[in-house]
Amino acid sequence: MALLNVSMSSKLPTKLPHLHPHPHPPHHNHFSLPSYPAPHLATLRTPRPPHPLLEISRTSLFSSVLQSVSNASLLALLSASLLVVDPALAFKGGGPYGSEVTRGQDLTGKDFSGKTLIKQDFKTSILRQAKFKGANLLGASFFDADLTGADLSDADLRGADFSLANVAKVNLSNANLEGALATGNTSFKGSIITGADFTDVPLRDDQREYLCKIADGVNSKTGNATRDTLLCN
Repeated sequence: MALLNVSMSSKLPTKLPHLHPHPHPPHHNHFSLPSYPAPHLATLRTPRPPHPLLEISRTSLFSSVLQSVSNASLLALLSASLLVVDPALAFKGGGPYGSEVTRGQDLTGKDFSGKTLIKQDFKTSILRQAKFKGANLLGASFFDADLTGADLSDADLRGADFSLANVAKVNLSNANLEGALATGNTSFKGSIITGADFTDVPLRDDQREYLCKIADGVNSKTGNATRDTLLCN
């Protein structure tokens, strides 16, 4: 029996193997930093420069906008300079263009006889009994003005604007109104039109009918008979 025990004891290993299938690694007394995933490669790439054609397109668009703005500004400046340099392009007397403001003024009885008042602005002015005998009023504006009793005899009124004006009891003897405007409620009642030239003046039927009843004489400058210029029957 003692021999059996010795024999079995000799076959047993002197040290039992560890029971865990995977032994723990040796323990080290040091601190380990946590590990982080590596950044994606896309975040490390250097951004590509913009395509040359795209840069050219942006530059061209910006240049076009600047050019358009510059052209518009130049046009506005040119228009303004034309009005300042050449007063004849605008009516005179309505502001800074004439030596005297005559628009929207009370000029009752004022004497303009024999004066050169080309394109003068008398819009909405009160011109009762004003004197314009022999005046050069080429292209002047009497729009919505009150000319009651004014003297326009022998005046050059070609292209003048009498739209909505009160031309009642006005002396138009021997005046040249060729191409003048008399639209709207322009009234000639009581006016003297002996020798006046109404060539190419657009008149309402009632205006023409009234003027033909009192028309007579021949214009000394144009040689046209007043009735003929009014197309009277």
